[in-house]
Amino acid sequence: MTKVIGLTGGIGSGKTTIANYFNELGVPVYIADDGAKKVMQSESIIKEIKTAFGEVIFENDILNRAKLAEIVFNNKEKLARLNAIVHPAVKNDFEEWLLQYKNYEYIIYEAAILFESGRYKECDLIITVTAPVEVRIERVLKRDNTTREQVLSRMQMQWNDENRISRSNFVINNENLENARKEIVKILKILNIKQKQS
Repeated sequence: MTKVIGLTGGIGSGKTTIANYFNELGVPVYIADDGAKKVMQSESIIKEIKTAFGEVIFENDILNRAKLAEIVFNNKEKLARLNAIVHPAVKNDFEEWLLQYKNYEYIIYEAAILFESGRYKECDLIITVTAPVEVRIERVLKRDNTTREQVLSRMQMQWNDENRISRSNFVINNENLENARKEIVKILKILNIKQKQS
């Protein structure tokens, strides 16, 4: 039976970079955010989102994710409503994806809100990626067209590192990518996962 390693961390912690490095070393990775983007293009999900949030977040029948994010990240009830639409569809997408990797001992499920969504309960192990708050803010400002206030607001909507760490089996400090990579290699050795030789 394939074991699921949940990989999580706050916005700007660099968890996708860490996930990609696990992938390079031979551990298949499912990125929940990519799964969400995919399912949000399906007709049935678009219909549910339109019903819940109205036509205003669509332009020429295409979902404007930035507008939707603006609505939900400032309102816990609306975020919960969106999650109730998207999460079950992502779960189905992940289960279909998992069938392709059933011969692997471990796979990684990467999700920013692994704990908040309750998906951590379906993981065999959990890794939290951390980085200092200022480093995280800088990364998001460089990556996204956003403001410091918006980044802080999104951070407040997520669990803090202390809560995540207290429920995790491993913690990767990703202030410095080189050190983070060494920590990944250590985890692979502890779990006895053979690395892909480059």
